[in-house]
Amino acid sequence: MAPLPRVDIDKPKFDQSNYVGRAKHFFLVTNPLNIFATNAQLERARQIVLKYRAGKDVPECATIEDIWKAKYLYDSAFHPETGEKQLIIGRMSAQMPMNMLITGCMMTFYKSTPAVVFWQWVNQTFNAIVNYTNRSGTSPISNQQLITSYCLATGGALGTALTLNHMVKNMNPLVGRLVPLAAVASANCINIPCMRMQELRNGVVLVDEKNNEVGISTKAAFVGISAVVASRIFMAMPGMTLTPLLVNTLEKRGFFKKYPRANAPLQTLFCGFVLLFATPLGCAFFSQRAAIKVDSLEPGVREDIKKKRPELGTVWYNKGL
Repeated sequence: MAPLPRVDIDKPKFDQSNYVGRAKHFFLVTNPLNIFATNAQLERARQIVLKYRAGKDVPECATIEDIWKAKYLYDSAFHPETGEKQLIIGRMSAQMPMNMLITGCMMTFYKSTPAVVFWQWVNQTFNAIVNYTNRSGTSPISNQQLITSYCLATGGALGTALTLNHMVKNMNPLVGRLVPLAAVASANCINIPCMRMQELRNGVVLVDEKNNEVGISTKAAFVGISAVVASRIFMAMPGMTLTPLLVNTLEKRGFFKKYPRANAPLQTLFCGFVLLFATPLGCAFFSQRAAIKVDSLEPGVREDIKKKRPELGTVWYNKGL
């Protein structure tokens, strides 16, 4: 058998300089079918990746496409920098099914105060796990910081949801159905920065085009985390705006009077359908391996890089997801 061609599998299969390439990449990264991979399948994919990286023969793979399949399966379960296996519900492949259930329930049971409290708590617990799992680099996070971040995000989401629910009681029902989106957006603005506070304090690792470390920057951490917040809100918006519009239309036409039990399943399944596309398309707004100009870094880091590597105009870092 002819040797397999050598490609850099540590870079995405598709061109990340344009949105279409990033979207193709994240459709593979967030593929919900990957959560059904067994430990044996994940370990096989890991071994294939390690062998290929080391330049060894990979008899398990007949073509370069087999290598890419193993690499994307590996990426779906292991952290890109630390290599640790991620908690299954924190993986990007779990985003669609988990958010389908949680978002569907948040929008179905948005009127009752106990239901609002319960589902916002579930959502922020899930978000905390996802944000911790997909943090950038090897940044340590203390138990105290985990608890503080979790409480702040949950409190922010609950406060927003309950306040807005009270304000829109006498407004159009469609406005009330949009309250969960406002709560989720506000919570993301709290949860993600809190869960990744160590990066904001200590900075993220900057590398050159060959992945050689050239510095550590808090400015890059701020830019990267801001991009993640925006992406998460973009991911939530389609399902949490289109679903209320659909439900409002069906309600006006008497659909739910005729089929009252269809409300929760219909909202949940429609959310899932929308999230199947919104999750990768939202992630694709920004490249995970983000670039930043050396001239835009904080003065100390900028001067240090220019002193050691004057030819570098751009550096890269992992912004997380």
